[in-house]
Amino acid sequence: MRVTIYAVGRLKAGPERELAARYIDRFSKTGAALGLSFNRIVELPESRASSAATRKREEYAAIQRQLPAETVLVVLDERGSTPKSNEFAQILGKWSDAGRRDLCIAIGGADGHDAQLLEDADTVISFGRMTWPHQIVRILLAEQLYRASTILAGHPYHRN
Repeated sequence: MRVTIYAVGRLKAGPERELAARYIDRFSKTGAALGLSFNRIVELPESRASSAATRKREEYAAIQRQLPAETVLVVLDERGSTPKSNEFAQILGKWSDAGRRDLCIAIGGADGHDAQLLEDADTVISFGRMTWPHQIVRILLAEQLYRASTILAGHPYHRN
């Protein structure tokens, strides 16, 4: 299953980009043996519209235009479920074992996601009810993808 991250906003060079890249590299290496491959990060420009509703709608359209057909769509949103790491790993494993070709994970802009994207999602996941900058969310997501691949590969996990 190919994993693609769609992120509204650009991640500039610096320690955040380096840390996210480190976890993505680890995920790529560990996930390959499990049929999980990292495809790419698609950075989408933030809308410059004057209202939040319009910005979210424009950002939704930008994400929607790029999604592969029949993809599994995971949307990160503060109102989503908060699975434990091993539960997240099992969800990924289930989709991969079912032969799903693409997994797309969407990180929203400053205003969050349009309601239609949340409705379109196969699942909505939260990294907590606090608001996180998209730079940190990217790091958290990359780390959880790596952690999920190590759990699925049978590496000891101290929380089991």
